[in-house]
Amino acid sequence: MRKVRLKPLRAEPRLVAAVDASYAGGRAFGTACLYSFPGLEFIEDAAASVQCSFPYVPGYLSFRESPAILAALSRLSRRPDLLLVDGHGIAHPRRFGIATHLGVLLGMPAVGCAKSKLVGGSEEPGKRKGSRRPLWVDGARRKVAPGEGEVRGAVLRTRDGVRPVFVSPGHLVDIDSAVDIVLRTTTRYRLPEPIRCAHNVSQRVKKRM
Repeated sequence: MRKVRLKPLRAEPRLVAAVDASYAGGRAFGTACLYSFPGLEFIEDAAASVQCSFPYVPGYLSFRESPAILAALSRLSRRPDLLLVDGHGIAHPRRFGIATHLGVLLGMPAVGCAKSKLVGGSEEPGKRKGSRRPLWVDGARRKVAPGEGEVRGAVLRTRDGVRPVFVSPGHLVDIDSAVDIVLRTTTRYRLPEPIRCAHNVSQRVKKRM
């Protein structure tokens, strides 16, 4: 926990990677998709399969997923400047979600962008793209009223009228930087394009195996 650093991005990234993991037959399949930034040109993807060595424990998913994800990242030809993770950063009961876990391990800026809320509470953002509301978290409480606890992220509308996503900084970014990166990597869909790529590759790899 003491190694986690939250601060504005020091420099704009040139390469952004997103990661994902899936499971089948006692194995974890990690994937990584690398994009240019801000142009969002696809560069490459990589995948890796490892035997699951950590049991499923709610709140400790990063210990189960990270070995496969780290293996996939190691197969990219270039190291990204920033990591996008389909999961949470500090918007986590222990302030240490998978985006934080990976960011600290890699010494890399990392942003969590989750499809659903893990803990905390907020008001509903406006209907237009870019509308956001603070995500308040108070320890491990699943539900809190806005204003309780501390702000650990943002509930963000990435497209007009679609369900929001839950953005939180993982490491070496702050909330504003995390929101900016998510908006600038989102195109026609609800989720950032690199995260969509990593998820699709993960599903293809799992089916093939």
